[in-house]
Amino acid sequence: MGCDPASQVYVRNKHKACEECGIKSTIIELPETTTQPELLAQIEKLNGDKAVHGILVQSPLPKGLDEHQAFQAVDPLKDVDCFHPENIGLMMLGTPRFLPCTPAGVIELLVRTGIEISGQYIVIVGRSNIVGKPLANMLIQKAKNANATVTICHTGTKGLSYYTKQADIVVAAAGCAGMILGDMLNTNCVVVDVGTNEIEDSTKKSGHRLVGDVDYESASKVASYITPVPGGVGPMTIAMLLKNTVAAAKLTL
Repeated sequence: MGCDPASQVYVRNKHKACEECGIKSTIIELPETTTQPELLAQIEKLNGDKAVHGILVQSPLPKGLDEHQAFQAVDPLKDVDCFHPENIGLMMLGTPRFLPCTPAGVIELLVRTGIEISGQYIVIVGRSNIVGKPLANMLIQKAKNANATVTICHTGTKGLSYYTKQADIVVAAAGCAGMILGDMLNTNCVVVDVGTNEIEDSTKKSGHRLVGDVDYESASKVASYITPVPGGVGPMTIAMLLKNTVAAAKLTL
């Protein structure tokens, strides 16, 4: 729904990834004039369709629509984004049915790169329900690929660099372009940039380009590892979405 450029790109990429993996993907585009009852009715229709194993509501929704109500309307067994309160609760208890896609992608990226998580001090800059909060919860679990000490910072944190300079791993997910600079980092730390921000760029045909929350030029001179934007966490998010979809399909077999 809506005309958000970043969302449209993300939807196309997810659809393409599904096709490459043999997962049937259907994009249902609703007009911006869609009302909340109409949106909920569409979700309920998909909830009752046995041929549909996974449902996600692409956010942000157009102004006037309640996305939290929409997330809660999705059948928890088909909630492949892991936004439903039931699935969030299971995750917090350490018994997840699904895992939130971007946080799971961040952890998988670290693991596949051979970066130790257990015992590390990790600073997450961002407190969203989509990334910051669930990622912190996942990382503090007494479990494999977790067991870290975590501090959550945000745009209201005073003296942000005090925390980031101590971190073994910094995850930037505040939605503020270039807010993390190289001189705010500990030498040889690992930097995961979740931010996706559109800024003006007259050298581009579109007139804009995507950048992260980290100033890549300065940070890359300090960090031992750093993810690019675009192309870093984004593909991992999609991979975790596909993993959740397969898990959701198995629940109904």
